[in-house]
Amino acid sequence: MKKWTWWVVGVVGVLFLGFVVAPFVYTRFIEGDAPEKLSVGSASPSAAAAGAAGEAGAAASADGAWKVGTGSQAGYRVKEVLFGQSVEAVGRTDDVTGDLTITGSTVNEGSFTVQMAGVKSDQERRDAQFQGRIMSVGQFPTSTFKLTSPIELGTLPAVGAQANAEAKGELTLKGKTQPVTFPVTASRTAADTFEVAGQIPVTFADYGIANPSFGGISVEDDGQVEFLLKFTR
Repeated sequence: MKKWTWWVVGVVGVLFLGFVVAPFVYTRFIEGDAPEKLSVGSASPSAAAAGAAGEAGAAASADGAWKVGTGSQAGYRVKEVLFGQSVEAVGRTDDVTGDLTITGSTVNEGSFTVQMAGVKSDQERRDAQFQGRIMSVGQFPTSTFKLTSPIELGTLPAVGAQANAEAKGELTLKGKTQPVTFPVTASRTAADTFEVAGQIPVTFADYGIANPSFGGISVEDDGQVEFLLKFTR
């Protein structure tokens, strides 16, 4: 075989390694799998048993004010494509505050605020883009959600039980506010604690957010804001 033929074969081989094998290795072995979506956890058997024994299987009153407590998280989830290899990018923070009020089985008011400087993923380069051109965190340090309509749970969950509902409110990202509607799941983990989880669909252009694509990585035009809020009295 002529030298120039070997040269062509070599170039093709290098290109194959660079554009096919390398991205596959990166996404499968370096970046790894994305964390599972935030969701409410099941109450431990001891907690559920204690709740049933103490309340005879009925839900204790939840009337009053509740605050977001330790263990709460919020962040984003988007799909990235690197030379044909698809991955989910996830960034989160536990720097979340919020509150809500309950009367009977109705959530009357509620909101939470996320400090955006704390949102981190598993890639420093991605985080730098997120903090800078994508979310302009220096100019817009917080993101918020606020209920605009009460949430009717129907029946207040007993300890160890869950309830599904629909939340309507306003989501503010990068200084722009849009109405949103999305499903939520609530779980009563003890008489004085419960969890709420949800995923809010987001179209970046609606909030003036530049498409997050950068450096050979393409990102879809939408994603999710996900949260797990652990409330205490």
